[in-house]
Amino acid sequence: MYRLMADVLNDSAFILDVLSPIFPKPIRIVILSFSSILRSLCGVAAGSSKASLSAHFARWGNLGELNAKDSSQETVISLMGMLAGSLVISWITTPLATWTALIGLLSVHLETNRRAVRAVKMRTLNRQRATLVFHHLQRQQTVPSIKEISSVEHIFEWDGVLRTSTRDIMGYCDIGTPFLRLLEAVSESQTSTKASHIQQQTLSQILSLYNSSRYILWHDRRSTKDVPRFNIILKKGAEPKDLLIAWWQALFHAQDDSAAGQDGFEEKLAALERSLSRAKEFFERYEKSLREKGWDVDNGALETASSTRVVFGES
Repeated sequence: MYRLMADVLNDSAFILDVLSPIFPKPIRIVILSFSSILRSLCGVAAGSSKASLSAHFARWGNLGELNAKDSSQETVISLMGMLAGSLVISWITTPLATWTALIGLLSVHLETNRRAVRAVKMRTLNRQRATLVFHHLQRQQTVPSIKEISSVEHIFEWDGVLRTSTRDIMGYCDIGTPFLRLLEAVSESQTSTKASHIQQQTLSQILSLYNSSRYILWHDRRSTKDVPRFNIILKKGAEPKDLLIAWWQALFHAQDDSAAGQDGFEEKLAALERSLSRAKEFFERYEKSLREKGWDVDNGALETASSTRVVFGES
């Protein structure tokens, strides 16, 4: 996703550079500044995605060798591009020729990079692939191959979205949220004083439900009946497989028709207890088969940002 996004940002910057001369000087400065911002964003996206892709291809610990070959290839392609540009520039003498060459070359560039991104078949389970694997397991009770999931995976996807097997949105889920989100969700606000009150028994029941788990899944305060939202609070020692179980629990819970529209605390707790049990059993049943199919369940691709960890002390 971010590899192709970097190319889109970089090509957009090229278009702004070519457009800038037709504007007055004050506006031109703004356009060129925005172009520089796009190039900076491109550098961040390209660098991070390159590191992830390099780690994906370096399966035998040859990351240094792979990066050296990639840098040499980039140098050769850049020199060839400069040579080709020197030949083409002599033919471009009108604005129409300029725009025709620019749009044509950018189209070829984006299409070739789109195909290159589609050709990569990642073994890690990010949120989209974890969702696709989940629905495949539910439908066919067999672990899909990496190629099967890659063929239906979308390049661009909203972060944290929970989808049905038909790609419809059924909710949202955030991973690694602060413990404060849970306190806000279970607290009762007083209209007059704006103060919040938390029932100790309510919090104790939630913590007791996830006593043997390395995470806590609960409804977000913004959650509605039509679009449920969940927060996953990670405990200290949470591993990638715990995140996968948590994500699958969110999918189970969002699918649960009996959980939809329930406002009572006891009903929510019972529904989450059912989804937790199903998610754990689901993972235990297919964990070995996932590994045999080549899926890397020990990679923390589900965690897309720096997350907090909660430590509970014993009283």
